[in-house]
Amino acid sequence: MSGPNRMTRRDFIKITTGAIGGVIAAGIGLPAIGYLLAPALRQDKAGKPVIVAKLAEIPVGKPYPFSFTVTRVNGWERTANVFGGFVIRLSEDPQDVRILSSRCTHLSCRVNWSDEAQGFICPCHDALFDRDGKVVSGPPPEALGHFDYEIDDQGNVVILPVERKTE
Repeated sequence: MSGPNRMTRRDFIKITTGAIGGVIAAGIGLPAIGYLLAPALRQDKAGKPVIVAKLAEIPVGKPYPFSFTVTRVNGWERTANVFGGFVIRLSEDPQDVRILSSRCTHLSCRVNWSDEAQGFICPCHDALFDRDGKVVSGPPPEALGHFDYEIDDQGNVVILPVERKTE
């Protein structure tokens, strides 16, 4: 006898098949969704502070070159860019430091310090920047950029690798 509260064999198979199918779908689907969303949720390492030099090793008045690599992950694409600059100690005071980018503001060529010219020379178009990064001659539209910095407890020069315009 089948009453109104009894489950038929057909209903039992439907419910069981649906439950087993749901468990299988969740077992396969959740990891797949996690795999697809993981790159978007990954924290970007760019913008983290970078130690570029020991303050005690930098002579006063002479630009000290440095470089660092920033790796960015955008989805599944990974790019690595090399940046550089110069630390210039203006005096013995640990806070009297200027940190200029080595990227020319004309075509992004890497500038080099010249003792003879007492400035930064861009090899691409012979542009000349003074010790403060201001344009002396050539096609660059603006001064060299700079990096914000701090001196940590161990005497390291630490920069935030975000180039800013020099005002």
